[in-house]
Order: sequence, then structure tokens, then C-alpha cells
Amino acid sequence: MSELFATTGTIAAIATAVVPQQGSVGIVRVSGSQAMAIALSLFHAPGRQVWESHRILYGYIRHPQTQQLVDEALLLIMKAPRSYTREDVVEFHCHGGIMAVQQVLQLCLENGARLAQPGEFTLRAFLNGRLDLTQAEGIADLVGAKSPQAAQSALAGLQGKLAHPIRQLRANCLDILAEIEARIDFEEDLPPLDDKAIISEIDKIAVEITRLLATKDKGELLRTGLKVAIVGCPNVGKSSLLNAWSRSDRAIVTDLPGTTRDVVESQLVVGGIPVQVLDTAGIRETTDQVEKIGVERSRRAANAADLVLLTIDASAGWTEGDQEIYEQVQHRPLIIVINKIDLVEEEDRKNLQFKIENPKSKIVTAAAQNQGIDALETAILEIVQSGKVQAADMDLAINQRQAAALTQAKISLEQVQATITQQFPLDFWTIDLRGAIQALGEITGEEVTESVLERIFSRFCIGK
Repeated sequence: MSELFATTGTIAAIATAVVPQQGSVGIVRVSGSQAMAIALSLFHAPGRQVWESHRILYGYIRHPQTQQLVDEALLLIMKAPRSYTREDVVEFHCHGGIMAVQQVLQLCLENGARLAQPGEFTLRAFLNGRLDLTQAEGIADLVGAKSPQAAQSALAGLQGKLAHPIRQLRANCLDILAEIEARIDFEEDLPPLDDKAIISEIDKIAVEITRLLATKDKGELLRTGLKVAIVGCPNVGKSSLLNAWSRSDRAIVTDLPGTTRDVVESQLVVGGIPVQVLDTAGIRETTDQVEKIGVERSRRAANAADLVLLTIDASAGWTEGDQEIYEQVQHRPLIIVINKIDLVEEEDRKNLQFKIENPKSKIVTAAAQNQGIDALETAILEIVQSGKVQAADMDLAINQRQAAALTQAKISLEQVQATITQQFPLDFWTIDLRGAIQALGEITGEEVTESVLERIFSRFCIGK
């Protein structure tokens, strides 16, 4: 049994980020049968404050032997089962920073608690029936959300909006299994099964599974974000585009080609989608060893990006250098950004020719003048919504683990249909049907192994 599953005893951990000279409050969370005893030992509440569940007490944390003052704090009491873990839980709300919370945690460990494993508070909530696995993963997603839409999707999972359809699908499979097994046990007393009706019911379940599977890419997009690389020849305005887009001076902007020698990153949110923007060095042949390294990193960034913004200089037109870069990135999702349009006379703009064999999405910008950014974001969202990256309904999105289980369930159901079509005995029908039931149960935790739980909860922070 791994340490993660040693869920006996009382656990303690710092539940807030510990940053020197930052953070006004630091919380030490304690859960387990000794939580109240530890609180009574360490916390002194002046006056006639009542020690009862769901009250906040004001007082002082002192060393139980020396009575040395450690911190002035608040104590939050949540007695079982009305707590996050369904155990007795106390929280010491201390002053922020490093020393106060670490000293309080150490006192808790010296007085009957042990340090919690990563995710152990949430694991206990799951094992005690407080949460199912989809809700637990929703909590992890909420903590790591990079945009309001990602947070909304995580909250949907936390509220059971994924668990409910999964449980319904599993219940439908169980109903079908019960019908089949009844015929096996009481064949003479019941009418024969309607094969077509069973196949039709399985079809309905498979359609719903397919609908849920379609949210996987959207889920990955919300959780990890979209990686966008700005590429192009030197001095076409890539850094100006990044600065205008991020409304900051992240990249150095000069009139000299080759100024950017490395990849510069910026984190943005576009239409609710987290976007990691990479401003790359200008791609060209060079004998400068430092610049050559930057150019190679630019090529790698373009190949690893989800979307490439090929930026060209409108005043220079489509050059051989632009064509060479285009040939390298044309296989990627691509937007042509025609920058520096402000340097082209109005009457000449209609005559701009850009010789691209397969026309891609094109937008016009004047990054130095902060013009065209809205059009750029609109073009990005159009590509996202075109199907290359799913991002339509943000309310529900499955993760990779859930997608793998749903895929296995769908495969098992297809095998059941094949078994029925080939007129195999009823016993054979039940084998793959049970496989589908087990796969669906793994999503919510009704059927789960220790290795699955360890993989899920080990990714949590220690205080959650």
C-alpha cells in the first residue's frame, strides 16, 4: 500500500502559497480525529468564545510547553461530517509570509499530526464519499485555471455536470446487463430478447459517449492553453506585434534587424482561452553564432506551436525570405499577419500582392500604432472554432484520463453489438458490456484502482 493510501491518523499542511514578504494570510489546515485536540493544545481564545463547529475564534497560538507566543491568529472549526474531508477539520489563519505558518505547522506535527501527502485532503474527501473523482479533478482544474472560462468549466465538473451523464450511461448499461442476465438465469420463464432493441439502446449510449469525447480537445485547450508562435524575417515587426498585443514592452523593439536573439514569451487570454505567445528571432541565414542559435530556436518554436503567425512587412511586400519561411510552416495552422500597413500609402494598399499558393487567413496590422489587434484575435478564434481546436461550449470538458475511459467504454459497446450481430450466446454479450460498465465507473470512481487514484491525487498540491 503506497504512502498516498495511508489515510489513517491526523494530517496537517500549509494550505496557502508561502511567499517571503507577500500574502497577508497563511492557512494551516488539519484534518483527522486529533484535529480538535491539537487546536485546544495550541490555540488560546480569550474571553468566553464558544468552541463549536463552523465558528471562527480569535486568539493566540502558543507553544504548549513553553507558552511562547507564536502568532496572533483566527481558528476555524469544522466538525465531521460537515467539512471538506468529512472528518474533524481545523484551520489556523495566521499572518502570511514564511515564518508564522511554518512554525504553526511544526507545532501541529509535534502534537499528533503528520505532514499530508499531495492531494490527501481531497483524497480523503473522495474516500469518505464527499466527492466523486470528476469533482476531485474539477477542484484541481479550478486551482490551476488560467482563464475565467477554464474556471467555469472546472466549476461545472465540481458541481457534477460531468458525473451525472456518466452515471446515467452506466445505469443504462447496467439495465441492459440485467435484462441479459435475467434471460440467462430464467430463460424458460421470460420472452426472448429483442436483439434490435438492445442494439438500438447501445447506439444511444454510444452517441452520448461520442458527444462527451468531442469535448476532449476543448478541455485540453482550457487547461493548457493555446501556444502561438510569431515568426517571420528580421525587422518585420514581430516584437512590436507582441508588445501591442500584450500591452506591455516584453520585447525589445528597434529598427535594427536581428534584435530578438531568443524566444520571448507572454501569457494572454483571448476569448476566454489562455494563450502563450512566443515572439521568436527573425529567421534568416546568418554567420552570427548567437543569432544562429536564436533562429534554430525559432524554427523549433514554430514546429511546436498550435498556431503560427507568419508576420511580413507590408512596405517590403512578399519577399524570398517570406516564401522560404512560409514553406517551412505552411503545414501548421497559420495566419498571415501583414504588418506595417501604416507605411503603405492608402492608394497603394489595394495593389499589395502576396503570392501564396493556398490562401490562408490573412489580417492587416500596424503594430507600432496598436492597430489590427482586434482583427488578429478574431482570426485566432475563427481558427479555434473551425474544428482544428475545439472551443465552443465551455461548460463541460473532459480530460485525458476521462477520455481514455470513455473511449474504452465505446470500444466495448461496439464489441457487444458485433457479438449480438454474430449471434453469439448471451454469456458472450455480457463480457464486453461489463467492460463498458467498468470503464464508465472508473470516471466517477465507482470502479477504481489504487494506481488510478495515485496518478490523480499525486498531481495535487500538498495543502489540497
